[in-house]
Amino acid sequence: MDKFLYYAVTSIEAVVGVFGIRALYEQPRFSVVERLDRGVEIRAYDERVAIETDALAQGDGEAFGRLFRYITGANRAGDHLAMTVPVEVEGRRIAMTAPVEQSATGTMRFFLPRKIAAAGAPEPTETGVRVILVPVERMAALGFSGSATPEARARHERILDDVLAATSMKADGPIIFMGYDPPLSIPFLRRNEVAVRLRTD
Repeated sequence: MDKFLYYAVTSIEAVVGVFGIRALYEQPRFSVVERLDRGVEIRAYDERVAIETDALAQGDGEAFGRLFRYITGANRAGDHLAMTVPVEVEGRRIAMTAPVEQSATGTMRFFLPRKIAAAGAPEPTETGVRVILVPVERMAALGFSGSATPEARARHERILDDVLAATSMKADGPIIFMGYDPPLSIPFLRRNEVAVRLRTD
């Protein structure tokens, strides 16, 4: 895509994202296989490709910058890649921006568009950015709106824990935060989720 057009589209996505409009962003494919109490969903996710980097916390601007530079041309092909949602943040109770993932070991993750993944993700040119394959998996997820403060996250994480404790399902790793909106989006229109990967054995 032409660089001017790419940045024009990205700007439009950011502006409409302020109002909670996410239709322009690609999301990973999943199906809801079960609905539990208090709005918890059990989801089956397809295999997907992501880029990730080490991060200190959910709001780690340097980590976010490394991933953003990758999708805006810091890759061997010099390609400009579309932003997707969500951003996952795993294991850290910190405020979130848009779709990124951060793990208990301190990693932040963007998922790549399916067309890019199918064609072969370009190799990162910046140290510390990795392309990874996320396998087929099941996750339990609970959505909420508003600002994703540490308190809001903790409250919804407790609900998710309590609901899963009443089932035979077991978590396979720490709780993940998934954010779907840019930082300036109107709080009550935001889509936030806490989720956990589930054991399959």
